[in-house]
Amino acid sequence: MTYTKESVDVVLIGGGIMSATLGAMLTELQPEWDIRVYERLDYVARESSDPWNNAGTGHAALCELNYSPADANGDVDITKAININEQFHVSRQFWSYLIDEGVITDPSTFINQVPHMSYGRGEKGRDYIRKRYETMVRNPLFADMEYTDDPATQADWLPLMFENRGPGQVNGVSRFRTGTDVDFGSLTRQLLTHMGTKGTQIRTGHAVTDLNRTADGWRVSVKDSTAADAFDVNARFVFIGGGGGALHLLQKSGIAEGRGYGGFPVSGLFLRTSRPELVERHHAKVYGQAAFGAPPMSVPHLDTRVVNGKRYLMFGPYAGFSPKFLKSGRITDLPFSVRGNNLPVMLNVAKDNFDLVKYLVGELASSKKDRYEMLAEFTPEVDPGAWEFITAGQRVQVMKREGKKGGVLGFGTELISAADGSIAALLGASPGASTAAPIMLNLLATCFPQQYTGWEPKLKAMVPSLGRKLHEDETLLTELSEYTARTLQLIKDEPAV
Repeated sequence: MTYTKESVDVVLIGGGIMSATLGAMLTELQPEWDIRVYERLDYVARESSDPWNNAGTGHAALCELNYSPADANGDVDITKAININEQFHVSRQFWSYLIDEGVITDPSTFINQVPHMSYGRGEKGRDYIRKRYETMVRNPLFADMEYTDDPATQADWLPLMFENRGPGQVNGVSRFRTGTDVDFGSLTRQLLTHMGTKGTQIRTGHAVTDLNRTADGWRVSVKDSTAADAFDVNARFVFIGGGGGALHLLQKSGIAEGRGYGGFPVSGLFLRTSRPELVERHHAKVYGQAAFGAPPMSVPHLDTRVVNGKRYLMFGPYAGFSPKFLKSGRITDLPFSVRGNNLPVMLNVAKDNFDLVKYLVGELASSKKDRYEMLAEFTPEVDPGAWEFITAGQRVQVMKREGKKGGVLGFGTELISAADGSIAALLGASPGASTAAPIMLNLLATCFPQQYTGWEPKLKAMVPSLGRKLHEDETLLTELSEYTARTLQLIKDEPAV
């Protein structure tokens, strides 16, 4: 085993969409910086960024009902939906910039237009979908949303789901025609390839094993699994973007800001098919309502996916539990993450989330027959021979301190950075990849305050709406929506169904 040392400007840990997005931005802003990417696996984008490890929804809060909850009076709160939709517009602008600059030549390799729809069953479900539509359509971001509870229109919009249903059923469906399907694996690989052409070293099969402070940054200890070598890299800035694996490295860093954080891993399965007679009759991402006690990431949905130019349908997820923090992780990931500073938080979360535990136990005990019955709630035509089960990626929900509660389970993403801005880590799951661009803009402002002012002109070229809210400026919203739709080639006729 050899042992060497080298010094660089930036180390990005993890070869997924988060590191790729940050790296692509820094490559544009500071092309002279020496950037290194270390990925534990033998190929990039194999964990949460892989298209079969996430739903690829292009989370814009157009169809995901957990972003627009109803209160006891039936009033729908769209505050979170507005925030997430604004963030997705930022991602679309950044991706459009990459197209304009020639970083990506064919947008269809990673993004395709797929309508986003929401589905509520029975009178209660219909009333919620209708109230949600009536609330959202008044906001400029969602002005193009449509709604129907007419069975004939529903069958026209979603033939596979509604053509052969029996009479007398009551359902509500909303539709946003210009939703998207995103292959974050393809996008990640294209961004990293571009970075490589600009001098970034991307090393797969390299696991970061430790992090220690130095006088001017961090000493990053790396193990090369293929050559059985180990070496240290001195870096002025470190980003921990290793998905579920980020928590362990955040803990190794020892920064005060990371104390008290824990992780709750959730695994799952999807059903997948490429049968033409099914795929050709469903062109949409349709999100239903969550079961009682189910986490938001377990909301059932029947999705069109486009991967390597081929269309598929995915249904799920069927939630499960594994103590692993990564799909390729270890069963000791959860127990080894327990520390004295986060144990009270984790115990409090366990106490307050018994319904979630009960739900997961029920999901683990469910049979294949139970799972196909869940699919039958979306489409009455279920041929088990047409579908295959695939294992989804691991999601690690954040557990953190919060006020008098002592500890809460979070379902979003958390950016944690040291006070001096020399290191940052990203924890959490949905909406995740879809909001990578705004998350990284926030990181740049937080961790590079001295450079940020000088970067702003370039950042505004990347994201023209930087510092502005589109729902407060309808003219700018229309201009940028049309620009990104044109650049990303999202203005097109819907496929025949």
